[in-house]
Amino acid sequence: MINPAFVVTMARYNIWQNKSLLEAADQLDDAVRKADRGAFFGSIHGTFSHLLWGDRMWMSRLAGHPPPSAGSIGESASMIEDWTTLKEERNATDVAIAEWAESLQETDIDEDLTWFSGATGAEVTKPVALLVTHMFNHQTHHRGQIHAMLTAAGVRPGATDLFIMPD
Repeated sequence: MINPAFVVTMARYNIWQNKSLLEAADQLDDAVRKADRGAFFGSIHGTFSHLLWGDRMWMSRLAGHPPPSAGSIGESASMIEDWTTLKEERNATDVAIAEWAESLQETDIDEDLTWFSGATGAEVTKPVALLVTHMFNHQTHHRGQIHAMLTAAGVRPGATDLFIMPD
């Protein structure tokens, strides 16, 4: 399905895209970032917070990192209320994801992972390769929502096409 080189590429893409969206969001004031825009996690800020929560949850499962401070998906949008702290924590998590990706061996993604899923309320066992793909897909999904909200708020993030990601 995937290999370590793919994971490294997607971790680089994650950093590139988060940097672009955070820079665009910096052009807005806090009230505009936190305004409810009808998205599943409400606001630009809330969606950024949920995305960080999700990445931390997956990294706790995949790499043994500490879980996010918010205990549930429902609490994820308000996990970090301060914009500067959210950006710092986002950047630190992106570095951690990239370092983890660089350390992966083929055998690491060829096994299964079992965990209790709060989303399903049950124990789940799935291939690590599928879960890693899901983590990156989840990022792209919510970054797309953030991109749309930023555009509607009058700021324009940078390009998103994977094939033009800088080396």
